[in-house]
Amino acid sequence: MEKSTTSRLTQIVRAIRLLLHIISGLAQSAIYPHVGQSAQKRMAQRWSAILLKILCIRLRYSGAVPVADERRVMLAANHVSWLDVYSLNAVCPARFVAKSEIRGWPLLGWLSRNAGTLFIERTKRSDTARINTDIGNVLAMGDRVAVFPEGTTSDGTMLRHFHASLLQPVVTVAAILCPVAIRYTDATGLISKSAAFANISMLESLRRILREPWINVELIFADPIHSGGKNRRELARYAEHAIASALFLPLPHKTPGKPFDLPAEPQ
Repeated sequence: MEKSTTSRLTQIVRAIRLLLHIISGLAQSAIYPHVGQSAQKRMAQRWSAILLKILCIRLRYSGAVPVADERRVMLAANHVSWLDVYSLNAVCPARFVAKSEIRGWPLLGWLSRNAGTLFIERTKRSDTARINTDIGNVLAMGDRVAVFPEGTTSDGTMLRHFHASLLQPVVTVAAILCPVAIRYTDATGLISKSAAFANISMLESLRRILREPWINVELIFADPIHSGGKNRRELARYAEHAIASALFLPLPHKTPGKPFDLPAEPQ
């Protein structure tokens, strides 16, 4: 059976609405740095929710979503698409750590800069210390930070190895790590390849998304992981295991020695 796609007219209407929404975001971003943290979160949450609606992204979420006033929380999620940022922001606004190349994206790059995104030079190993200091400062101030420990995107059918380097601030400031599993499905209920952002341009990604009648995105918030008594590598394995379990995906590696055990978290 041939896969259903939207009409050319529908795609054009969506694209126009998207452009107008981005322009409104540019206007909002001018005042974003000058309002309080609570107002910033409300603005980011509302703008992201509207973006998803324009693109016909149907969002649902479940699990242990961090409460609004919970402090020193880092979200660690698997990475499938540029939509991940807006899906998470629509539920649990945070400051994201992103590759420095995003700063150069038309319009969205400017929005990311003004929204307080923390950029890292992935080609410079020495930049990890700087970004971890920045992350630690943000967490210490009570704001949430979100990272994608895989370091790159997948097509949603697999999980990549979680790198531990950006989780060090969780240990340093005694924060809480919240694993979030992200899954995209199409109108047939199968994993959506149109949402995946891997080895394609931003324009091609938008074209694929606009052609879909709708895309479902599901966020599964796993139980929070308390950092006390754990190092960054242990935290990475905990998060990796929690997300793989939520998505019913195999772990991307085999841990040497005895099987990795997940003791109950303290209440």
